[in-house]
Amino acid sequence: MKKFRAAILLLVTTFFWGVTFTVVKDAVSRIDVFVFLSQRFLISAAIMLPFALTRTNRINVKLLTHGCVLGILLFASYAFQTVALKYTSASNTGFLTGLNVLLVPLFGALLFRLPAGPGIRWGVGLATPGLFLLCGNGGLSFNYGDMLATVCGGCVALHLLYTSHFARQSSNDVYLLTTLQLAVVGLLNLATAGARGEEVFVWHPELLWTLVVCVLIATIFAFLVQTTMQKFISPAHTALIFCTEPVFAAGYAYYAAGERLGVFGMIGAVLILAGMIVSELLPDAPRGDERAAVAVEG
Repeated sequence: MKKFRAAILLLVTTFFWGVTFTVVKDAVSRIDVFVFLSQRFLISAAIMLPFALTRTNRINVKLLTHGCVLGILLFASYAFQTVALKYTSASNTGFLTGLNVLLVPLFGALLFRLPAGPGIRWGVGLATPGLFLLCGNGGLSFNYGDMLATVCGGCVALHLLYTSHFARQSSNDVYLLTTLQLAVVGLLNLATAGARGEEVFVWHPELLWTLVVCVLIATIFAFLVQTTMQKFISPAHTALIFCTEPVFAAGYAYYAAGERLGVFGMIGAVLILAGMIVSELLPDAPRGDERAAVAVEG
């Protein structure tokens, strides 16, 4: 039941990320992306701070280290993806970033000896070509930006793995862990924007609604849910659920902006959803391997 509830909440989180993709895309066309990310994450961390301060008795060096690691990986994911978009297409970036669904089981086996059961293997096998068809519409060309997008996918995979690893440690408080990583992401974006000569603390009234939605729903709610729910669900399973983000993004783009998926895109969306459903219906790992994986992660 805990795993099922975690999957539902992570799916809701992915839905919010997908539907906010259009509004974020509009926002970063008006202001520098690192300025927007600075405001988004710094405001989110400031809102979370009062709740975190009530739990200061649980702060320790290990928790601070874990929060910084997650924050750096999350910032790197956004940074590499942003730079990649300068050199390659959005479809290539979406597909190569989404390849974290392949990298999570691979890195998990190498770093934490996590097994990949039949549910994960079949889910990845369906979702990967689905991402190719949905994001690339049946064709991709590769360049320097694609290398950056691939690195982004690796950072996303590592963030998923270490979120699960850190969240399952009883000494870590999920509220503090979430607040710390949001603060680190905000500060790193602030430093990057400053290095680029951008003014961060400038009010953009036309982006008020976008910031409200992104701060409260796509950041505070989303990352708090992710950190909490990854206690109960494997990183590979989480990656499969997150594969549905471009499906939700395409659905909302059709509703809000009239963008339509082609035949390849529709087939890709079906394959991604099928991969997620198969991963739910089939077991993640044999019972003995699953107990061993939990012991390693804990």
